[in-house]
Amino acid sequence: MKCIVGLGNPGKKYEATRHNIGFQVIDELAKRNHWTVEKKKFNSLFTTEHVGKEKIILLKPQTYMNLSGEAVRAFLDYFGLGEEDVLVIYDDLDLEPGKIRLRQKGGHGGHNGIRDIIDQLGTKEFKRLRVGIGKPGNASVINHVLDSFSKEEKKWMTESVDRAVHACEAWMSQSFDEVMNEYNK
Repeated sequence: MKCIVGLGNPGKKYEATRHNIGFQVIDELAKRNHWTVEKKKFNSLFTTEHVGKEKIILLKPQTYMNLSGEAVRAFLDYFGLGEEDVLVIYDDLDLEPGKIRLRQKGGHGGHNGIRDIIDQLGTKEFKRLRVGIGKPGNASVINHVLDSFSKEEKKWMTESVDRAVHACEAWMSQSFDEVMNEYNK
């Protein structure tokens, strides 16, 4: 069983913001596979599906970004999953816009959602898919991450979401090392 978690903030106000790129990847992944992420449990929206013999959980915590770990911990406990079964998708200021990067483990890099997941799980040993949103320039970090994508940015955002979805689909049937080798080029 594998759990793919997209980080974001619930509600229309945040729907198209940079900070919700994790939700956007989950929504596109579900759409392409004709799945709906609408079941509710443990302050999350989720679905469980099968790809071949692999059971897949798509998860969108509804706890707001800074408390994402609560929902992730509850799901891991409920389904009896370990950290090695989880892939967390989130926005990254330090990665160029449009780029994605997969990692086996790491620190929080100043991302409060990842910080809370690390705190709740008690480990940094979980898979990540970072989607670059770039530095804020003259804007504050908070304004940058909670702002919508500009018209120009929507092109690379669509491409990076597409690439992230393909990486998630690849992980459903391949090892994470193989997926990293293919998508971190």
